[in-house]
Amino acid sequence: MPFPDIDPIAIAIGPLAIRWYALAYIAGIVGGWWGARRLAARAGLWGDVRRPSPIQIDDLVVWVAIGMILGGRIGYALFYNPQAYLANPLEILYVWRGGMAFHGGLVGAVVAMVLFARRQGLPFLPILDLVAVVAPIGLFFGRIANFVNGELWGRPAPDFPWAVVFPYAGDVPRYPSQLFEAAAQGLVLFAVMLIAVAIAGLRKPGLIAGVFGIGYGLARIGTEFFREPDPQLGFLFGREVDALSGGVTMGMVLSLPLVVGGIVLVLVARSGATRRGALADREAPSA
Repeated sequence: MPFPDIDPIAIAIGPLAIRWYALAYIAGIVGGWWGARRLAARAGLWGDVRRPSPIQIDDLVVWVAIGMILGGRIGYALFYNPQAYLANPLEILYVWRGGMAFHGGLVGAVVAMVLFARRQGLPFLPILDLVAVVAPIGLFFGRIANFVNGELWGRPAPDFPWAVVFPYAGDVPRYPSQLFEAAAQGLVLFAVMLIAVAIAGLRKPGLIAGVFGIGYGLARIGTEFFREPDPQLGFLFGREVDALSGGVTMGMVLSLPLVVGGIVLVLVARSGATRRGALADREAPSA
């Protein structure tokens, strides 16, 4: 299949150009904000665990968005292209040129949530749970934007019936790995998170965040088998044997700690140890 002729610029008004990638970020942030407010309003999901108010969620979205963008950019520079950015460190600020790393964005978002929780006098883990439920919304739109931009394409797949010839990847048919990631890390993971909330609620701080860590880590590792590794890195260990085997990528390495950490967090949360300091009867005044 030839790559769809999609202009990466969605709207152009004179010199002002709005790209699909920017709209994807906006859609993810707005969708996450809407979902978080709805979840926070359902008292039955939380039991006696202290939860943020709607106004606090409005502020939280700004904190998380800033942390995500800064962390994603810095993470890309550190993990995926350190030599280029060490030679020209100011280019880290050129976010419009592309180059964002999910794992860096996750670290930045977590730091922002920690700072926000301390400022608002709220427990951290319930906020982490809340954001974890809605995070797949942003992941879905972000991967769709990757496909529209014709970037982060898949490994060669000459026999795959829906392989795509991407304009910047030569004439080789490739897996549309961005769509695989949108499905696995977006739609499927979001369904898993909603099912987890329906079963367990948000009464055990950290449990839902742990489920997200396990789910995203496994989904990312699985879809990495279809995705071409970044050319400046290649395979970190081993080498590619065929389209779906061999070679360990940076995405796999960075996702493995998420799976391990998620399992630990789920086990600790199930024991009830994370409820200390998160109960509503200990609530501090909101800032």
